[in-house]
Amino acid sequence: MAHEGQFKEEDLPSDINEWNEHHVREWVRRLKKVDVSVADVLFKQDISGPSLLLLDMQDLINMGLTFGPAKLVLHAREELMNLKSKKPTSSSNQPGKPSKPYPFCRYHDTFRYVHGSILDVTESGASDMIQPCHEYKAFINTPDEAKMNKFTSEVVRFAAACMNSRTNGTIHFGIGDKPDFVHGQVLGVAVDDKEAYANGLKSAIDGYFEHKHKHAAQMCIKPPRFVEVLNRNETSSEKCVIEVDIEPQSAICEENIYYTYNTRKCKKKSKEIESQPSKSFYIRDGGSSSDLLASNTSSSVEFNRFVDHMTQLSQLRKNAEEKHVKTIKGTTQGSRLTRMITGGTLSLDKSHFDCYVIVTNKSHPSHYENLGFLIELDPTAVLDFDPESAQHGLQTYFDKQSTVSPHLPAKYKITGGVEDIANKLKLTRNTSWVFCNGGIEHEAPSDINQWLMDKGASVRDVISFLCRKDVLPNKRFLVIFLLLSTVRERMDPLVETFSTFWQELRGTDQILCICDNENAFTSWRDLIEARCGLDISGRCIYELSFAEVNGTILSLWSKNRRAIRFLPCGGETKVPLEKKLERSLNTLEVLCVNQCEGGNEDRVAIEENFYKGGNVSWWNFYFSEQPGSTPFIKRDMFDYIMNTGIPELCSLTKACVLLNLLHVPGCGGTTLAMHVLWALREKYRCAVLRKKSDFADVADQVIKLLKYSYEEQAPRIPVLLMIDDFDEMEKVYDLQQVIEKECLQSGKVILLNCMRTESSEVSGQTADTVFIGNSLSEKELKMFEDKLKEIEKTHKNFETFYGFMIMKKNFKAEYTEGVVRNTLKSFNINQKNAQLLAVLVLLNVYCKGSSLSVSLCEEYLDLQPKPVCGSIKVEDGFGKFSNFIVSCSAEDMVVYKAVKIIHSTIAKQCLQELTAHNVTKADITDLLLTTNQLYECTQGKGNLLEDVRYILVKRNYSSEEECQFSPLIQEIAKETSGEEEMVLINASKRFEKDAIIFQLLARYYYLKKKDFSEARIWADKAKELSTDSSYIADTSAQVIKHQLKNAITNCKDVSPQNLAIFLKMSQSAIEAFKQAQNLAKKESLQRLEVKADNCPFNTSGCLGEIQVGLLVIELLKKTPIFSSDGVRHDILSQVLSGDIKLESIERNDPQRSKNRTCYVTLKQFEDVLENLKYRMKLNIDYLDKLYVNLGSRFGVKDTREQVAQNELFRCFREYSKIFCETESAHLLKNKLMNLKMKLHLARQFLEREKADSYSGILNYLSKESSAERTEKVVAQYDFVCQPQHNPTPKEKINLIYASVVLSRIKLESKWVLPYQELIKRLCQVLNEPTPSGESLQLFFIAVVLLWPTSPGPVHRDLGRFISQMKTAYHSALKEVYNGRSPVVHFVLGNRPGYQQLVPIRAIQSCIPDAEEQFASLWRNGKIWKEKKVKELLRRVTGAVHRDGILVDTCIRDLRLEVSPMYRPQISGYADGSKLSFFLGFSMKGPLALDIEPQR
Repeated sequence: MAHEGQFKEEDLPSDINEWNEHHVREWVRRLKKVDVSVADVLFKQDISGPSLLLLDMQDLINMGLTFGPAKLVLHAREELMNLKSKKPTSSSNQPGKPSKPYPFCRYHDTFRYVHGSILDVTESGASDMIQPCHEYKAFINTPDEAKMNKFTSEVVRFAAACMNSRTNGTIHFGIGDKPDFVHGQVLGVAVDDKEAYANGLKSAIDGYFEHKHKHAAQMCIKPPRFVEVLNRNETSSEKCVIEVDIEPQSAICEENIYYTYNTRKCKKKSKEIESQPSKSFYIRDGGSSSDLLASNTSSSVEFNRFVDHMTQLSQLRKNAEEKHVKTIKGTTQGSRLTRMITGGTLSLDKSHFDCYVIVTNKSHPSHYENLGFLIELDPTAVLDFDPESAQHGLQTYFDKQSTVSPHLPAKYKITGGVEDIANKLKLTRNTSWVFCNGGIEHEAPSDINQWLMDKGASVRDVISFLCRKDVLPNKRFLVIFLLLSTVRERMDPLVETFSTFWQELRGTDQILCICDNENAFTSWRDLIEARCGLDISGRCIYELSFAEVNGTILSLWSKNRRAIRFLPCGGETKVPLEKKLERSLNTLEVLCVNQCEGGNEDRVAIEENFYKGGNVSWWNFYFSEQPGSTPFIKRDMFDYIMNTGIPELCSLTKACVLLNLLHVPGCGGTTLAMHVLWALREKYRCAVLRKKSDFADVADQVIKLLKYSYEEQAPRIPVLLMIDDFDEMEKVYDLQQVIEKECLQSGKVILLNCMRTESSEVSGQTADTVFIGNSLSEKELKMFEDKLKEIEKTHKNFETFYGFMIMKKNFKAEYTEGVVRNTLKSFNINQKNAQLLAVLVLLNVYCKGSSLSVSLCEEYLDLQPKPVCGSIKVEDGFGKFSNFIVSCSAEDMVVYKAVKIIHSTIAKQCLQELTAHNVTKADITDLLLTTNQLYECTQGKGNLLEDVRYILVKRNYSSEEECQFSPLIQEIAKETSGEEEMVLINASKRFEKDAIIFQLLARYYYLKKKDFSEARIWADKAKELSTDSSYIADTSAQVIKHQLKNAITNCKDVSPQNLAIFLKMSQSAIEAFKQAQNLAKKESLQRLEVKADNCPFNTSGCLGEIQVGLLVIELLKKTPIFSSDGVRHDILSQVLSGDIKLESIERNDPQRSKNRTCYVTLKQFEDVLENLKYRMKLNIDYLDKLYVNLGSRFGVKDTREQVAQNELFRCFREYSKIFCETESAHLLKNKLMNLKMKLHLARQFLEREKADSYSGILNYLSKESSAERTEKVVAQYDFVCQPQHNPTPKEKINLIYASVVLSRIKLESKWVLPYQELIKRLCQVLNEPTPSGESLQLFFIAVVLLWPTSPGPVHRDLGRFISQMKTAYHSALKEVYNGRSPVVHFVLGNRPGYQQLVPIRAIQSCIPDAEEQFASLWRNGKIWKEKKVKELLRRVTGAVHRDGILVDTCIRDLRLEVSPMYRPQISGYADGSKLSFFLGFSMKGPLALDIEPQR
């Protein structure tokens, strides 16, 4: 704030009589060439305004001034008085017409102000908080050196007032105010350096606001906007209005209050005591800003009242925002524009109108890229009211692309024959450009008020001339009013021009008005209604941007539909797709609205290729829509996808949603998906994902496609992206997540995932999945019958359309068998075409979609171009097999032509039929691997090698058992046992540097041949090529394990020599598996750094070590020392647990002499034996912890993991038999020993029931364990945890877990601890020292149980527990959580006590369908919309805080940090945005589920 006596220019009253001595001093100080001391002299003499007016030269000299300064002061006074007397009649201050302010919080509008016009909003305070209040500053006489300080201080003061009052606002610099100007008068200011204002404001915000509120202030105070000011004659004034918008969103401001400091805090060094307060607190008070910390009592009272009221004020702001939420409106104006500009023909090739006349006003450079339609319309005349159009306006742009004849209106005056005038004007040859407000030939422009007198008559002559029936065809021309600037005044020339056209044309049927925003339309409509008394709404287009207008009109010419590709914008509007942009979308094949139009492709060839079995193309859909064609066959699922599947996905809040289309190969799944895209190409921006695309690039390009042509508005329509032939669902979800993260709040992307499945039955059909099988309905068969009739008329060789006929015959095996048997009856594998067919067949069966390049086939079949006849088609080279071959495109480093088998059922039948010709799968595979000529052609070589490797390596996993080899290798072994070995040897020669192929051979030798030495050779070779792979290291360990297993199985008598060999082997296997574990952990940590690699942790090393432990136990049971009786069983258990030394057993062994050599051997491996149970238990608990706390990221079942879990369960069962059972307890009679034995048996029971770890206990919830079993667990823990038994911290924690789990299974059980008792026990454990290994489970259960749900005492360290839990989670699971999601064990319920913990099983029980349905609903978020689920759970609120959310609790001032389940869910929200959600509890910390903006 300024001190008293310090005034800015605008603080001086307009009437000099009202000046005090301070005003006079300030005025004199500003006078040029007058020293500051002169002002001080006048101040000391108490010279005020009235006395200043009476002073003469002698008075000033008497005061001590010399003649020179005295003369300057008197002269300045006379100048000032003259200026004041002239001001009322000055043209610059003549009030103009009303004008709207620039749209709030926008920057790219083409809006301009007109000098002297009056903003039709007053300076005001908060109204409804959303409509901005305004403050005006003339800013025209402020000295240059003071401008920046004036600008920043005024903005900060106004902004703080708006933020505290929670109202939107705009402060304008260059807008006048009373008494010097009319209130709201546009003046404009000259700005040389716009960037300086932006930087100065940012710096001022940092200086004026408290540090903790700087970020909020920067977000609420928008960057300055510089709005151009035009003169009243539409020429540029070289001035602008500087505007700053303030938007104090509730999510940012919450309930904060904002002080500002009078001087920049950071620069304040003076130690002088200021009379002003150190800080200010501004609010909007009517049309000004008041400081409630000003030094008076009433302000202090008002300040306290205002602060107390802030909670209600913040809520009012939030309510106002919700009421004014902008929704994306659909529009039908695209179709209206099409009808009106064509006169109802819907095509500009055959438009009702022969000619077009354009009437337009001041343009903006940003318009030109979207006015291409003007060039195409080739208007007869343009009536341009922009006097600068020829210098840098629309005429300049038009002249570069077309020929124009510039004229002044006077040339249209009829002074002779009409035809002569038309010829002089070149009316039929060039566009006649009429400058209706000067700008050429030295004609000066006129102000709006003068235009009618100066130029109105001549423009009326132009209109009368054009409307003559002998000039333009009667009722066959359209007048388009293209409003590039808002028309605000009734006297605007365009209003008069409209009126004249309306009168000449006797109505509005030949008039079309186009503007790009509703404000411009409203102003235009009201002015026309006032002038002409008619409502022109029905002849106006205003809901479309000029980009959409441009695209829609351009698309109405067939030549443009051929030359330009168009994207939809909704409501039948379109925009041209720039070639440069389309080329940049290199991961996408974009489907345009006008796809195929104007092309001249060979219809017969394209249809033949498709009906034979080739891939469908957009042309097939296009041809089926042409006159005389039957429609493309609609599959039954088509209507469901179109009318239910996709609309339901659009209703979800997620930015990127997914619909899976699972299909049996060859049943038309890909065709159906493309048919859906084709049908929706005008409603969605459709694209197909190209193969081998990086997901980050895909996401970036999808968002480019989504937002193309939209600037400051949200996209109206989604992107529909088809993805085809991903082999794993996890990859689909990965892509979805990456797109979701990029998409934020900027629109919606729908993924249509077309994926093959081998199952021919409907399985796993869920809300986000549809299934297409190989069985047609009666309705579908009828359509195939109808289509066949059309095909028979148009195609001669329809009998060979096997792709079509297979489906028409409803996939009947008899048809395929007959066709294949017929075609292959003279098959000879020695012929080259037969060899290529066999290779193609094999590849197609085991690698879907595989092909061979045409170049390869031509070289292999020796097809040379014939000089006379031209080239031979490659299909012809296949001879009698050509009907099974179809051409296609493939993509490697480049796109190339290829051939493939027409249909998957043909390929399978061919492979079967070849056995009748003594050609086995092994023969074809060897041919494929050993024929060098197949790999000499570079085109497609990469794809071929990839496909060959795939059929050798890729296994199909089943949940029942582990699949040992690829389907091809297994079937070769089944068909010609033993020949698979040679196939694999040949594979190792073809892929001589491939560790995976060598690993495959190692696995083959130890699994199938039991040749362990050969297996080890291949494993070592693989290891040399891939030293850091845990999977290769695991194979080396597996070789030893299988050799050990084989040896023990075949050894009936374990001699000391054999025992030594076997134990040495066991030791080697254990070490090898440990190495595999270390490499797996290293790999996992490296993937965490990469972030894009979501491969999960390799658990095989852990499982392998457990399996070796069981083999050692099996081995030891065969030795005489550890026979199978009860006592020996317990001794073995104790030795392997490290509880008894071998020396002690030997000493008490009556057979020790006989067993001496055995003892000697065992002692050599005593370290291994004593640690065996520890290592086994360590790995079992490690895997349990992983499986219970971490799930697949998207709820997708991993069959390999299920196999591993089944094996772990088997291993634990064997482990528990040796370590969790005591067979000699009955021999102990001693009472003390009896108590110890009871504790031992209790702990053994808990371990046997997998209840000795928190993860095992939690697993009771998901495994639906019985109440009786869980009660036994709690009972045993109750016994173990009695104080006299010295329970461990782990056991105390496990008791709490067991009681919680039992309460969720059987709340009424007597074994459930009372809730308050449980909390008491928990607090006791929290107050005791806790081993670091137990901290994760302790902090988790503490957060779950202590989460405040009702007012009352709350643990003061809850926030710290959440933080420590996250740290412990990272420490305990960082090696394994890559590629996985934390499992949500509980969700916060809406009832007290134990019932506030809702396990996932309880939510699952609300969904009657299968587990797959629940997983689907969980993934897409629909689960949270289920009524039963919502009734179970408690919804909480919070605000975005950095990368997380601060959740509100029922305890005042207690806010706790939670994370979103998926981080992209909050990416689109600003810091402080208010959200609501359900609260889930995982080991990673509390998670926000079903995040929505708070209503």
